[in-house]
Amino acid sequence: MTKGILGRKIGMTQVFGENGDLIPVTVVEASQNVVLQKKTEEVDGYNAIQVGYEDKKSLQKR
Repeated sequence: MTKGILGRKIGMTQVFGENGDLIPVTVVEASQNVVLQKKTEEVDGYNAIQVGYEDKKSLQKR
């Protein structure tokens, strides 16, 4: 099983470790994750899930 997190990269910063080392870190905004679709081996031939994390953008048609 694979574990992960979905989010949007905000930027980079740095923090100090307990021994004084400077550690570069990535700042990630993680909002609520929602399971959108479940694929099963019986129907789709493999097992998977589709996960979303933001509202869908509306398309502007002219």
